[in-house]
Amino acid sequence: MKADEIKQMIKSSGLKQWQVAEFYGITEGNFSRLLRKDPTKQTVVNIKKAIEKAREVYVSE
Repeated sequence: MKADEIKQMIKSSGLKQWQVAEFYGITEGNFSRLLRKDPTKQTVVNIKKAIEKAREVYVSE
């Protein structure tokens, strides 16, 4: 998965990058740097988990 696809996934889930970064366990700036290049498969898995956790907190359905 490419970095742009992850950014789009975050946006379409109704979250901001800083919210996902919080649950990923790094600062917003470091998360932004992480997405400058295409991440590894394990990083993608961890980001998806962070998105799920952040949605539980920040997105009201």
